[in-house]
Amino acid sequence: MLGLMQNRPLLISEILNYVERLHPEREIVSRDPDGIIHRTNYGEIAGRARRLASALKGLGLQPGDRFATLAWNTYRHFEIYYGVTGSGLVLHTVNPRLFPEQLQYIMNHAEDAYVGFDPVFTPLVESLAPHLPGVKGWIALCDREHMPKAQVANLICYEELLAAAAPDFVWPSFDENTACTLCYTSGTTGNPKGVLYSHRSTLLHGLAANAADALAFSARDSILMVVPLFHANAWSLPFSGAMAGAKLVLPGPKLDPESLWMLMETEGITKALGIPTIWLNFIAWVEANKTKEEIARLKLKLVGSGGAAVPRATIEKFRDLFGVYVLQAWGMTETSPLATTGAPLAKHEGVAQSELIEMQIKQGRQVFGIEVGLFGKDGERLPHDGASVGELKVRGNWVISGYFKGVGGQVMDAEGWFGTGDVAAIDPDGYVRLTDRLKDVIKSGGEWISSIEIENIALSHPDVFEAAVIAIPHPVWQERPLLIVHPRPGRTPTKESILDFLSTRIAKWWMPDDVVFVESLPHTATGKLLKTELRKTFGGQLAVAG
Repeated sequence: MLGLMQNRPLLISEILNYVERLHPEREIVSRDPDGIIHRTNYGEIAGRARRLASALKGLGLQPGDRFATLAWNTYRHFEIYYGVTGSGLVLHTVNPRLFPEQLQYIMNHAEDAYVGFDPVFTPLVESLAPHLPGVKGWIALCDREHMPKAQVANLICYEELLAAAAPDFVWPSFDENTACTLCYTSGTTGNPKGVLYSHRSTLLHGLAANAADALAFSARDSILMVVPLFHANAWSLPFSGAMAGAKLVLPGPKLDPESLWMLMETEGITKALGIPTIWLNFIAWVEANKTKEEIARLKLKLVGSGGAAVPRATIEKFRDLFGVYVLQAWGMTETSPLATTGAPLAKHEGVAQSELIEMQIKQGRQVFGIEVGLFGKDGERLPHDGASVGELKVRGNWVISGYFKGVGGQVMDAEGWFGTGDVAAIDPDGYVRLTDRLKDVIKSGGEWISSIEIENIALSHPDVFEAAVIAIPHPVWQERPLLIVHPRPGRTPTKESILDFLSTRIAKWWMPDDVVFVESLPHTATGKLLKTELRKTFGGQLAVAG
């Protein structure tokens, strides 16, 4: 017997319809690449999104065609999210930080029909255009006054395009499994692979992100969206934030600590979300430049962080300096990306801060709609006892079933599990503790050493700004850890002081065989430590036999 309930498709356009009706005057604040603050609201965004949908239809785009963006977090990019997807097209948000060869590959692979770009990316667009024969036009996201003199065919002014379009576009209804957005993995090994999200998966993901033990957005929140709109749908913030009717603050390309502080202060930010590297720099700047009284005036209540393990020191600093809870989350482009969040349980009420921190440094518990499992080398299920270590696998309503155009072949096993490539343990309460990537784990004497755990402990040293651990070959133990340290400005730690600090905090056989100091550490286009480069530079440093 079937239930007697209405069955309406889960479509992104319904988010815009809702927020236009219920929160039309709630602000969308953005700062453009020139530093100019622009204020609009959901009502205006909805009208402009309809005009954009009309304009794209007038350009001849058909449902399923790909519209790409090379743009920062601004109101125009935000409204493109809705104008493109709501009309049945596929939005391909392109990471402009990727290497030119990667950009050419993914934009050709995606078969992008039109590209919207911020004028600051004009040199990049001019270099890409000759290699992208399928692109029919380039749309500069600005008005006529600020149009770049780009040497590309069919250059279009975005504001003129919207002004000439009909304002009464009616959002079409279609199958909720229709594709809506396309994001490519960062491609640290091999070519990037396309992850094609559906309207259904995106709305379910947005609802899960808004759960009380996840990001818990509300109409009373002012959200600083530090995570870029070209990173896995900006962690769902354009959708979950709008679902809640929250104020959204888009910082553009200026993510330096002083610029973020200004927005936090002037826009009454209650929640801010970004990768750990951003918060490392932010905390260092605040400690050097702001008084306790100035910090106390902020309205900040929660910092969400993911994309890499959040160091214990970062969690402690936000607690001690700001009185703010750091919610660590874990996921991947392939999981939309939210899979786990580090919210406390009832058992954590009133516990010592040290015990709470032990929970916070883990990557969190699965949110409803996702299932996580732990598997051994032979594919056997491992217990969630906090001690067993294996590959983390996931399955759920917003987990990939295959890459775009079948690249990479079969990605799920017979039971629907997707292998993440992460090595982890899961405790009896369900909290995931990542210990490494399979490709980064250090195999020493038949045992595994976690590079992530050593890195996080090293970051607690007062002289360490950032740290990375890689495996180096060893004639007896196969591999041993090498610790690479980027010191804090003005500090000069020694190898001996670092090793002495670690000696009381990790097992003796985990101790790095050497410590080297560098002026900076390389990062991927998504802000993660680029260990492939570190291995090229330091991987031949043979550990001393012992």
